[in-house]
Amino acid sequence: METIHTDYLEKKFNQLQSSDSDGFIGDLRKEGFKAFKKNGFPTSRSEEWKYTRIGNLFNKKYHLAEGRSKNSITSANIDSIRLPGSDQANELVFVNGIFNPGLSTVRSSGNQLVIQTLEEAMQGAFNELISEHLGKSSLAIKDGIHALNTSFIHGGLFIHVNKNQRPEHPVYVYYLSDARENNLLAQPRSLIYVDESASLQIVESYSTLGSLESFTNGVMEVVVNSNAIVEYYKIQNDVNNASQVSTTHIRQVGKSYVHAVTISLAGGMIRNNTNLLMETQGNEAHLYGLYLLKGSTHVDNHTLVDNIKPNCFSNEFYKGILDENATGVFSGKIYVRPDAQKTNAYQSNKNILLSDDASINTKPQLEIFADDVKCSHGCTVGQLDEEALFYLRTRGISKEHAQSMLLTAFAEDIVEQLKLEPLRNYVEELITKRLSVN
Repeated sequence: METIHTDYLEKKFNQLQSSDSDGFIGDLRKEGFKAFKKNGFPTSRSEEWKYTRIGNLFNKKYHLAEGRSKNSITSANIDSIRLPGSDQANELVFVNGIFNPGLSTVRSSGNQLVIQTLEEAMQGAFNELISEHLGKSSLAIKDGIHALNTSFIHGGLFIHVNKNQRPEHPVYVYYLSDARENNLLAQPRSLIYVDESASLQIVESYSTLGSLESFTNGVMEVVVNSNAIVEYYKIQNDVNNASQVSTTHIRQVGKSYVHAVTISLAGGMIRNNTNLLMETQGNEAHLYGLYLLKGSTHVDNHTLVDNIKPNCFSNEFYKGILDENATGVFSGKIYVRPDAQKTNAYQSNKNILLSDDASINTKPQLEIFADDVKCSHGCTVGQLDEEALFYLRTRGISKEHAQSMLLTAFAEDIVEQLKLEPLRNYVEELITKRLSVN
């Protein structure tokens, strides 16, 4: 069996560095590859990866994308992956992990937001800002797969939402992997900076062309300043031969508001790292997640809410519905540092198993080092309410339709958190189709 070996990655890393090793990004890549060689791919011996075996995915030969000039993606391919509401959105396209401005559409004016490649932004007015903020996620995530992404920062995306600006167009980010000729390893990287009193709505989605294996190892770092508002949505509805490790690292460096929703419906192995760092007092954040799984899909949601300063509020609510041979993981940690007095933090995870072969591992955690806080967590795992099913059936509703109604209602608590109406309607349609009775 062919394997993606470290020597192959080192060869590609050296090629990238030889073409562009100067400056901050080159140094960041160097540190990243050093950390990758030290840690390697995560194994189940690591507590953070106990229930997700990623190593098996690398027992094959992947092709590491190197640039945007060699792909054969057309505008028709982009049309096939567009989300509802795209005609009123800024559409940013990554192909095989490389941001492609030529396939992207920017509708917001330049005085509202700036959209550039990371390299272009580093060479211009944003050099100091990127040097200050790019790579901070490595302080929270120290495993080898995250370090591997840092090792190959190239062709990344930079978004700057200007001070006091509230763009009328949301930002849709499409990650398109072309696995028609090779097993593909894509490693997109983004840095988003939301300035003071600004706002941003951003949506991520994933799509794969072809029947070979694709693995997307992506990192998005978001910096939120004072009086800013960020709505972040992630939609995962890819094919079975597509796997992902997706890291979203949000830093509230000023008193701000964050609203994040992750919807996982289909794919191979999916790992979502969602980190929220409250670095200024008075921050507020809400994290929501829904995983509706069947087949052999595996979804692992890892969340971290790090309360660094006092008087912050966070609410975290994840729900799961698992059928057939699907497996799920929820590992949520609330961390309250000594200076973070008056913290209010809540966390809940609820799951329904529809099959004897489906499984969930749930691990809510609190680590509190302050004495004046209000924190709680909890989880439930069960089956559908038999009394509710019986009630509906006595009204002449079939068992299958009754089950569909109850599951739709269970999921609705999360779906209604999608504030973009076209996106919410789209997800509702996907769930209805998944749960419908023929």
